[in-house]
Order: sequence, then structure tokens, then C-alpha cells
Amino acid sequence: MTISDKPFVLPPIPAKRYFTIGEVSDLCGVKPHVLRYWEQEFTQLKPVKRRGNRRYYQHHEVLLIRKIRELLYEQGFTISGARNRLGEGREVPPQDPDAAVRLTAQELHSLRTELNSIRDMLVHAQSQYPVSGQLKLGQ
Repeated sequence: MTISDKPFVLPPIPAKRYFTIGEVSDLCGVKPHVLRYWEQEFTQLKPVKRRGNRRYYQHHEVLLIRKIRELLYEQGFTISGARNRLGEGREVPPQDPDAAVRLTAQELHSLRTELNSIRDMLVHAQSQYPVSGQLKLGQ
């Protein structure tokens, strides 16, 4: 691999639940045989295997592969160094990318109440200080 002035840009990851090894290969810029080898070296990398031993990777695994690729190819880590850097000894549950935007019913109710309160304050302020040519709030 040669070092160039221009960094290697990986394509965006599509919004899919599962990816084939060929798709992951294209998304991460590594060959399929490398992905199979990394499965042996990094215990966090466990794609679902279906009929005929076909591998299907999930979104969090694609992100992990990109991190492994960055550590090995761009930062110059060895396999063992990358394994240590990723905290190989710990079993880390896969992260749900949608978890950051999930709210409980109580949190949604609280947020809705707060937004309604802000809207009411704005409507009240607008009624006290009308500005011509502007839309009315709360309509």
C-alpha cells in the first residue's frame, strides 16, 4: 500500500439491515478473503451465517471493519496491536445506531409539553409585539 497525499474515501453505508461479504468488501475497501481472515483474528467480528455458510454483516460490523481497516492500513498497527486497541478482551454488545433517537413514552410526553410551552410563549410574545407581514404562530 502506498501513502498518498489524498486520503482514501470510503463510500457511505446504505441503510440496510444486512450486507453480503461482497458489499462489505466494496464498502470497506478490503478483499473478501481479508474479511474472512479478520473474523478469525477479531472475536468482535461475527457475521450471521445463513444457508450455505453465507456471511451477512450488520451495520455495526461494517463500522467495526472500517475501524480495523483504519488501524491496520492508515495508522500502521499490527493485528495484535489493533486487537488490543479495540479492547479485544471485553465482549462489547453491538451498538444500535437508532438508540440515540429512541425515547420512552414519558420522555416524549415531557418533550411535547416543553415544545407546547415554548410555542405558547412565542404566540404570547407575538400578540404583544406584532410584526406586520409575518405569519402568525399557533395557527
